Amino acid sequence: MIRDEAIDPTPLSGKCVAIIGFGNQGRAQALNLRDSGMDVVVGLRAGSPREDAVRSENLPLTVPAEAAARADIVILLAPDEHLPAIYRGIEPSIRQSAALGFSHGLCIHFGLIEPRRDLDVIMVAPKGPGSALRTLFEQGKGMVALAAVAQDATGEAWSLALAYAAAIGSSRAGIIRSTFEEECVADLFNEQAVVWGAVPAVLESGFETLVASGVQPEVAYLECISELKLLADLVEARGLAGMREAISNTAELGAELGGPRLIGEAIRSEMRAILAEIRAGRFAAALSAEAAADYPNLQLSRARARQSGLEAARLRLRGSAP
Repeated sequence: MIRDEAIDPTPLSGKCVAIIGFGNQGRAQALNLRDSGMDVVVGLRAGSPREDAVRSENLPLTVPAEAAARADIVILLAPDEHLPAIYRGIEPSIRQSAALGFSHGLCIHFGLIEPRRDLDVIMVAPKGPGSALRTLFEQGKGMVALAAVAQDATGEAWSLALAYAAAIGSSRAGIIRSTFEEECVADLFNEQAVVWGAVPAVLESGFETLVASGVQPEVAYLECISELKLLADLVEARGLAGMREAISNTAELGAELGGPRLIGEAIRSEMRAILAEIRAGRFAAALSAEAAADYPNLQLSRARARQSGLEAARLRLRGSAP
């Protein structure tokens, strides 16, 4: 872990940072940079629905090309699938020997963006949502981040990446030196095979199994969904070993008997297959195709989730069912 005391902030001294995009990460990083004393400008396309949010934070706002022209460091924080077109639009405006930054390695690792050779290309990837990055910063804390350099045109790219990580508060918690490939592949694998893919699928399957057996949907929801936050909090605070020690003997024995039956060689084989597909670029291609078609699969998935029995049970428990 690289922390504050090992980082020289001077590579950012007197520099202007352009944040392109003002979503979850864009907002947090822009505000953290500003509160660290940095000169920040936000770049959004004309008519963006996020313009009012930028103005409400009293941040300078202009279109992406103009923001890039004013900046020494241009950080691309729009959705991955939009970044290639954004970069093509701003590339002529980026200053010679400026720096181009990311918080995810996908576009660089899979060649969706080929930066100009005179640019430093860096990544600082906080390992959590922007809302938490901002909250931790305001509390005087930080969020662990991965940092990497894909192109060192000036010889100072790594020092710049560390200084940037310190300015958004991540060095308070620690910086891990990584690569664009490692960050990208590990992140995509987690999203598909672990936290965002596998865990919700297990929750839904458990809910449906109980309901099909005659258990009330609300009871099934409480058992299969509501306890997830307890699990996450325990794991975060105490690790997997400490989590097991904190739960009842009944729950611990049940986990010991049930877990290995569910996560066997067949699941591990599928995980390896998913990882191989990610490394081969199949997911990056699928993401580009999905965006080009206006997200048909995502729209169908969202509609299906809203209409599920699990969602209906959640609304009834919250007292907001129609």
